[in-house]
Amino acid sequence: MKHANALRQLGSTQQKLLRKLLLSPQGATVEELCHTLGVTHNAVRQHLTALMAQGFVARSEAIPSGGRPRACFALMQAGRELFPRNYALIADGMIEYLYAHAGVAAVQAMLAEMGARLGKDAAERIAAADDATEATRLLAEQLDALGYEAEVVEVGDHTEIEAWNCVFHSLAKAHPDVCRFDLAFMSAATGRPVQRTQCMLHGAPACRFRLSAIVPDRGGPGVSKGG
Repeated sequence: MKHANALRQLGSTQQKLLRKLLLSPQGATVEELCHTLGVTHNAVRQHLTALMAQGFVARSEAIPSGGRPRACFALMQAGRELFPRNYALIADGMIEYLYAHAGVAAVQAMLAEMGARLGKDAAERIAAADDATEATRLLAEQLDALGYEAEVVEVGDHTEIEAWNCVFHSLAKAHPDVCRFDLAFMSAATGRPVQRTQCMLHGAPACRFRLSAIVPDRGGPGVSKGG
């Protein structure tokens, strides 16, 4: 269950419980949760057990009460990630500001440089690849970990990466230049030229990328926009 949809798939009581914990950085007791949710102790504990099993909630440091310490529960990072953040709106404003103050060429260069820098961090994991097929597989794993829902597909006599969830899709619809980040990231991560063979912005159901079978000897990896 992906975090983007997981919160909506939970029941209303569990959603309220998670929101209470979101607003309680130090954690909350069962009694506090009962008061907030208007349900019994047993019901709260059942919901906590279910949310703990999914890694959204965990026990935290007990709260002294003058007698027996009261059990306390806190939101885990996985639970925090359930709550949506409108990154696209903020990023769109930032891109517009940069276009206006730095110019299109400067923004394009910045996006490519950012992608290349982050790609170098992933390069060590892919450096051991013997050929383009293995490099494609390892890169797909990196992209999938970043949320691209990426997998390797067979296309004729070669393999490509198919990404179903471009993390910049809504932003790229208004500013296609952001795709330069993806291409630069992949090229730097693999040390190979990368060709985009299909794109969601052009009506394809997913983006696809093909890595060159040839590693450049000099001058660094190239990037091709392709299809």
